Amino acid sequence: MDIDDIATKLETRLAGFNHTLKLDFEEDGVLFVDATQNPPVVIKEDKDAEVTLRTSLETFGKILSGDQDPNLAFMMGKLKVSGSMGLALKLNSMLED
Repeated sequence: MDIDDIATKLETRLAGFNHTLKLDFEEDGVLFVDATQNPPVVIKEDKDAEVTLRTSLETFGKILSGDQDPNLAFMMGKLKVSGSMGLALKLNSMLED
């Protein structure tokens, strides 16, 4: 799954999130999601967000497909969270397939 596939999936999955999110895929790029708008706006820009998730494209793709539990990825160090942990927990159920 590439960054464009992830952006497309996020536009539908994050409706109702009502917050901002940054996904940092390190050398593979960054996605900023403004879910305060309906539908959520997903752009490839590095902006400040209420919660930031840092992970690889591979791991995040597995989270979206349901092949990787986000809680387990966090505990194993494959997913790092900065910003609001409460929002990260809210994202948990929205991201899983």
